[in-house]
Amino acid sequence: MAAQTQTVLPSYLRGRWWTPEDPQRITEVADASTGEIVARVSTDGIDIASAVEYGRTVGQHSLGELTIHERALKLKELAQHLTEHKQELYDLSYATGATLKDHFFDVDGGIRTLFTFSSKGRRELPNANVIVDGAVEQLSKDGSFLGEHIYTRMPGVAVQINAFNFPVWGFLEKFAPAFLAGMPTVVKPATPTGYVTEACVRLMVDSGILPEGSLQLVSGSARDLLDHLDYRDHVAFTGSAGTAQSLRNHDNVVNGGVRFTAETDSLNAAVLGPDATPDTPEFEAFVKAVFVEITAKAGQKCTAIRRVIVPQERVEDVVAAVAQRVQQRVVIGDPRTEGVTMGALASKEQQSEVRKAVERLVAAGGTVRLGGPDASVGGADTEAGAFFPVTVLSFDDPETPEVHFVEAFGPVTSVLGYTDVDDAVRLAALGGGSLVATVCTNDGATAARFAAGIGSHHGRVHFLNRQDARTSTGHGSPMPHLVHGGPGRAGGGEELGGVRGVKHYMQRTAIQGPPDILTAVTGVWHRGAAANTVTREAVESGTGEHPFRKSLETLRIGDQFASELRTVTLEDITEFAERTGDTFYAHTDEEAATANPFFPRRVAHGYLLVSWAAGLFVEPAPGPVLANYGLENLRFITPVTYDDAVRVTLTAKQITPRVTDEYGEVRWDAILHNQHDEIVATYDVLTLVAKTWPVA
Repeated sequence: MAAQTQTVLPSYLRGRWWTPEDPQRITEVADASTGEIVARVSTDGIDIASAVEYGRTVGQHSLGELTIHERALKLKELAQHLTEHKQELYDLSYATGATLKDHFFDVDGGIRTLFTFSSKGRRELPNANVIVDGAVEQLSKDGSFLGEHIYTRMPGVAVQINAFNFPVWGFLEKFAPAFLAGMPTVVKPATPTGYVTEACVRLMVDSGILPEGSLQLVSGSARDLLDHLDYRDHVAFTGSAGTAQSLRNHDNVVNGGVRFTAETDSLNAAVLGPDATPDTPEFEAFVKAVFVEITAKAGQKCTAIRRVIVPQERVEDVVAAVAQRVQQRVVIGDPRTEGVTMGALASKEQQSEVRKAVERLVAAGGTVRLGGPDASVGGADTEAGAFFPVTVLSFDDPETPEVHFVEAFGPVTSVLGYTDVDDAVRLAALGGGSLVATVCTNDGATAARFAAGIGSHHGRVHFLNRQDARTSTGHGSPMPHLVHGGPGRAGGGEELGGVRGVKHYMQRTAIQGPPDILTAVTGVWHRGAAANTVTREAVESGTGEHPFRKSLETLRIGDQFASELRTVTLEDITEFAERTGDTFYAHTDEEAATANPFFPRRVAHGYLLVSWAAGLFVEPAPGPVLANYGLENLRFITPVTYDDAVRVTLTAKQITPRVTDEYGEVRWDAILHNQHDEIVATYDVLTLVAKTWPVA
């Protein structure tokens, strides 16, 4: 797969590929290493308004026909398809200056994100389009008026405006949660590397997996994009703080309610703990982390380490160790050349920007300890290619404002000395808000001080020591399971974070009403709602069917079994204590139990009651219920003493069929009452239930 060098790079809009008929303004994109033209870009005559409307109508409709689990499965299929074709993306990405290892961050990282969201969507979210958020609130004494929160999908489009450094991962890490939420995406990649995003989108479109209208691509400028958005839409921006601020000031954001999140500049730090001396594993792990973050993607990562904060007496040790590692391991050149370990910056413009930033840092008092704007880069052609040497600076004054403000977005870092932990915390905070900080220490108390001191200044804090040095995914690798973003200068936004990322593309709404209505809205049974109740007597007489005899084909929300009472004896309590070894005094010592303010006298074990409850509601013969795989939310409320009696009411609360299996999960509401109808315990029983019975 090769970028089009003669024709204009196409956009994908309204279900078809589009190029301008007579482009007047064309931007030529060069190979970062050779300077050869690899793409021509123009959006003259593009109809953004119709693309947005297409997403809001066709895209919304096609995604709305699928449940969250069905969309999650499509993410897995897309990930598998891209895995089969990732070499095509590798081959194209070399022109961006990326090495094979860089492809793993970008291409493989993006694909892994699709897999992760697919898995989390099917395991952690309902097979529906409504997500319940939190517990029910009782708004009336008799339970006839309830309140709770739900998430539903937003009715607009999810617009991505992405940076040049990760043309695949940067696209897929936003696409995956939006798609899972049911929101169509319009992606506008950065022009210097947009031809790689175009290739990725083309592979996804050609797969036939995407629902119609769920993904559109703008290849090139889209200056009026925000003009066509309103409160229904979400914009996720990655790039410079200046551009983010300009977009934030757009009238449709300020007054029109467009949701806007940004991930921007970040002066990320790595802090060497005072205990990490050169003879410790922590020191070695720290140097390796710094090296990786200033050379991977040629330092063009929003999470790269820009400030290396170390004890004052360790500055020279760290500078020497980093320099030695660079000199031994870095070969700069065309990444397609065997032996090259670091490629070019993304463009000549980026090369110029990095040079200016380094010159500004030097003018502010920085001392070049390695590299520098005028250093050679081996045999690489710095005239044709956008190469830049690995550069390490040090500052006599660690509070120099420029080192905490000027970001050289390339293979550049600055080493700063601190006097004590409080001083290190203060220096890290001078970055004005960052995406991530690494703290390298083997001392728990030191780690706790750093967490308390710098946590509010960072979106993520990565602790590194001898225990996780081999297993850590690294300082600069945002994981789809965890939030990616940061306060202040870093943009103030949050992306990823597992299902938290999905909810960014959904509306949280408070709903109020009677139990029956809330049950109908959420697909989750609420206590007080209508129930189809059967008793053991009805089951044995043949006038009622036990819910455990129903497959998913016939089981319905609200199907309920109500047991008879069972009396607790002192012998039951004593025997359970002896057989289990749970001889806690409340069950075995009458005098001590009576003195306890929570108990009337000796009481039954809570787990004895839960075990009895299973015996009271179970249907023992083989049937659709295949397995019990857990209890959740167990609470013991009223003590049960001997001569009391308990009964259980079990209600089908939530039914979640698995898209790819012949069974699904059923969550049962279990509530234990005593002979006075007081609530003894509440919990959820989780079972796996066949879709049909007998199994076909």
